[in-house]
Amino acid sequence: MALRVDVQIRSLTVSLGENRTERTHCRAVWWHPDLVGLLFPLAEFLLVLVSLVGAAIAVIRAISAARERAGERPVAPSPHDITITQPRGHTLGNQAAQWRTITRVLEEHNRTDTRWLSYELDAAKLLDFPLITDMRDPLTMGFHRAKLRADLLRPSTAEDLLDNPDAAREYLDAVERYVTAFNAAEAEAIRRRRNDFSREEQQRLSRAQSLLRVASDTAATPQERGHAYEVARKELDGLIVLPDSTRAAIERGVAGEIDG
Repeated sequence: MALRVDVQIRSLTVSLGENRTERTHCRAVWWHPDLVGLLFPLAEFLLVLVSLVGAAIAVIRAISAARERAGERPVAPSPHDITITQPRGHTLGNQAAQWRTITRVLEEHNRTDTRWLSYELDAAKLLDFPLITDMRDPLTMGFHRAKLRADLLRPSTAEDLLDNPDAAREYLDAVERYVTAFNAAEAEAIRRRRNDFSREEQQRLSRAQSLLRVASDTAATPQERGHAYEVARKELDGLIVLPDSTRAAIERGVAGEIDG
């Protein structure tokens, strides 16, 4: 009996010793220098990864917020995007806005007419830029065609177009083409001036310009004005054709002085 107890005690002692040895071995393996050296790079990598993820989330949130603000921000209308349509259930305020739009278009029509008249009614200025009356030039032809179209569609008053959105839009488009065409024709005429004419033709234009100034001068005698106009017409023959309104204005002035 004593012998059996002694054997069991020895077996238990051996078992405890083996367990202690295994735990000691495990701790030795866990704290091995190679494994400890890997922990620091792994920790640094995790810190960098967390930082990158946080930055990405911040960028995504910023982009989403910017898109939301852009969607809420109203888009400013272009000056050329003028709407003259009649919405359903229109109010007096809408009608007043349309009336202001139409009046602005009429004013622009008048301003462009005035710019053209500064050439048409001043023969001397017109001869500085003869291309503005040369109907052989595509830009000049386009300008006169656009002017005719705008003049034909022009209403007597702005109120005439309030109840006709289609006619209002047609008139607006016609004035836009008129203004654009005149700007192009004037710019080209200023650029080229008299360069398309030979030296002799330019001299004839200069003489005609001086003579037309005399024909328009109220201080000159009727005979001087009439003679200057006749000679100027001969100088211009074959070069350019004065607009009908230009000739009519000069001839009325000359005839008025003679008749008076």
